[in-house]
Amino acid sequence: QVQLAESGGGLVQAGGSLRLSCVVSARIDSNVVMGWFRQAPGKERDFVASIRWRTNTTTLADSVKGRFTISRDSAQMTVYLQMNSLKPEDTAVYYCAGDPFRGGPDPTEYDYWGQGTQVTVSS
Repeated sequence: QVQLAESGGGLVQAGGSLRLSCVVSARIDSNVVMGWFRQAPGKERDFVASIRWRTNTTTLADSVKGRFTISRDSAQMTVYLQMNSLKPEDTAVYYCAGDPFRGGPDPTEYDYWGQGTQVTVSS
């Protein structure tokens, strides 16, 4: 069973940076799409970024383009989300997710989820 474990969240001032990590605990198909989502209090879970493991193809939400980068380390079985120029509106719980088929911005397509890590950006 695939398990995902996020880390790297915390409190940072606006303009600062954080790097989130997501360790994948089991063997996954190389066609899997790994994604990052976030959910602020009282709001829906929103797509942030995704990466297709086999091709390293990435997709970013418009709201984070130019500030966030998604990458993966196959040897470490880890997906990263590098977040720069953070804004207070980036404050949310960030979740790592995996979809063995299509991936995309719809969280309901993802089969595997981590527990989430809190990111708080102060103004």
